[in-house]
Amino acid sequence: MRNGPQATDDASATSTGPRRVDPLTNVRLIPRSRGEAALAVVASVYTVAQLLLVRPGVGLGWDESVYVSQVSSHAPAAFFSAPRARGVPLLVAPVAAWSSSTVLLRIYLAVLAGLALFLALRAWQGVFPARVLATAGALFATLWVTLFYGPQAMPNYWVAVGALAGTGCFLRAQANRLDRGALWGVAGSAALMAWMRPTDAVWATLPLLVLLVCVRRCRRAPLLGALVGGLVAGAAEWVIEAYVSYGGLTHRLSDASSIQGGLGWNIAVGDQLRALGGRTLCRPCTSAAPPVLETLWWYALPLLAAAAVVIAVRARRPVATLVPLACAASAAFPYLFMIGYAAPRFLLPAYALLAVPVADLLVRMVRAPGRTRRPLTVVLVSLALAGHLAVQLVVLEDTVRRTTAAHREWASVAAGLHRLGVGPPCLVTGVNDVPIAYYAGCSSAATVGHDANTTSAGIRRTARRLPVATLVATGGSPPDYARSWTPHQVAGVRVYVSPAVTAGGRQ
Repeated sequence: MRNGPQATDDASATSTGPRRVDPLTNVRLIPRSRGEAALAVVASVYTVAQLLLVRPGVGLGWDESVYVSQVSSHAPAAFFSAPRARGVPLLVAPVAAWSSSTVLLRIYLAVLAGLALFLALRAWQGVFPARVLATAGALFATLWVTLFYGPQAMPNYWVAVGALAGTGCFLRAQANRLDRGALWGVAGSAALMAWMRPTDAVWATLPLLVLLVCVRRCRRAPLLGALVGGLVAGAAEWVIEAYVSYGGLTHRLSDASSIQGGLGWNIAVGDQLRALGGRTLCRPCTSAAPPVLETLWWYALPLLAAAAVVIAVRARRPVATLVPLACAASAAFPYLFMIGYAAPRFLLPAYALLAVPVADLLVRMVRAPGRTRRPLTVVLVSLALAGHLAVQLVVLEDTVRRTTAAHREWASVAAGLHRLGVGPPCLVTGVNDVPIAYYAGCSSAATVGHDANTTSAGIRRTARRLPVATLVATGGSPPDYARSWTPHQVAGVRVYVSPAVTAGGRQ
């Protein structure tokens, strides 16, 4: 039973003397305690916190409108650009396909996000004690970015929980060849990540692939097959669609790179830092950095990770710490060093993976022996975590407030379009055309930019048979095709309405 799921740290001795432990490949599993209740509590609190703090009434954002429109009967499908994958539309389909209620969709996603967090933490049982896993779940779940994006129709949180679950299952499968559940967990997690964002899935699993291919003692055909098979299964639709709709895989990858500003060496660490103050997208990222108190935890993460490695090496359990840290670094690398803009959600997979080693470090610190040192450590760690939580909640509240206000403005413009007679079937172009078109139940179109999917001539032809509204920001000029159209002012936006529509309705 030494290599089975009940193996302990004391199982390194044989009847003939001590057995040398390979520090590179050995992961010694600990007995599984009845700690699922603690993990369930963390996941449940996370679900409730999303519903109370983010609030289900927050309307859909730009990217959410694109994803949800693919399966919604409320509005025609928006242009689906090259980097996007079909994972999110399929995820929201059980609700969005028959209901246009954003509240219902938010509740559904919040519950699903909590369940996914529970399963991802549960995948680590046997690798770390339940108290460590519960702490890791709490650390990850209380980040403002985790709370904000859990109930959103966006892929990044799902890549994060997939990376967390997959890495835990990988370590279990590496330690116990008889753990078939771990193999299935590796395959399913890899498929989930690739289903949501294929390129992110490759980066998050790259260290695992390197271990399996390049380190002889780590080579295990079933585990490699499960990992690669999951990636292939999850990315299959994206690859097939590349040939059907994007001119081939190479062309789709090239288009995706172009939309992201051209992937290459580009240090975006400062951009990510500036986005931590609650900016959901920092492009271009020219604003000042947020206050130090709001970013102190980010500076502390590398130091805590390094300390976790030291502690793990001293405890002769380095693999369980080094593997998630390597995967976190790999998942974060393209977003820190290869793109020219930032969004906090991009680093969610790295945060999820970092949470486990950091939690292990904190638990070991507060449980360290010493009549004086231990109580002092408990107090200091508790104060630091309380301050960290307070900062996260302040940033979250500000982010939710600003996001809600922006979405209400879009809804107001959509309502104004209806009053002007622009209603389904219809077309919206111009500034913020995608979300406003979704709110209004219209199609959206653009002649320039990342979402360009038509021409000026095409819009003119559409305007002869359908109501078309072109949105222009204050101080801007309408495109040539709309210069002769009737202008209106709606919720701070100038709206040029095609001749097919009058203020009283359609002609």
